[in-house]
Amino acid sequence: MSAPDIKTLVARRTAVELSAGQVVNLGIGIPTLVPPFLEGRGIHLHTENGLLGVGPPPEPDAVDPDLIDAGKRPITAVAGASFFSSADAFAMIRGGHVDVAVLGALQVSERGDLASWAVPGRDVLGVGGALDLVAGAKRVIVATTHRDSAGNSKLVGECSYPLTARAAVHVVVTELAVFDVVDGALVLREPQPGVTLAEVTAATDARFSVPQAIA
Repeated sequence: MSAPDIKTLVARRTAVELSAGQVVNLGIGIPTLVPPFLEGRGIHLHTENGLLGVGPPPEPDAVDPDLIDAGKRPITAVAGASFFSSADAFAMIRGGHVDVAVLGALQVSERGDLASWAVPGRDVLGVGGALDLVAGAKRVIVATTHRDSAGNSKLVGECSYPLTARAAVHVVVTELAVFDVVDGALVLREPQPGVTLAEVTAATDARFSVPQAIA
């Protein structure tokens, strides 16, 4: 499966985790691919630069340069969307008014620690709104590839990259499986269709438990 197909698979499965009426913030990377799978479901997308009611990406001939998300990607606004300042957007996050944050990851530990913003020795833009989102959102979902570009597992015993937050992650969705973090431990909820437990185990450095129904 090609990289674009893998990312689309993860985005589609991540959309299943979201429910009507929720306020959801989508981080950079794979989370930006989720909106097309949310159309008509009554989910309210929030962005840190001041919009509640983000729609799907615009067609190339309909891009409005003044309508962008916090990552400077072109977006649309759905009917009834609200515009406000970035300060108000962050007040919503810090005040606990964002139900779900969907973030990418460099690493997730078996305890749910998240490293999402810095690789030692490489230039990065900074942590952005992730620190606020993992602290303020009621639920944190990581949508990521199972391995990095070098083939290393992103699900690890201990994060070796700088942490965004400790014990912040509730759910991890990859192209191989969906995991929950329960009482500080990683639990396999389900392999992706067509993926065996042996394949998940071989690709995962972190320890995880397997429910009897799967084992």
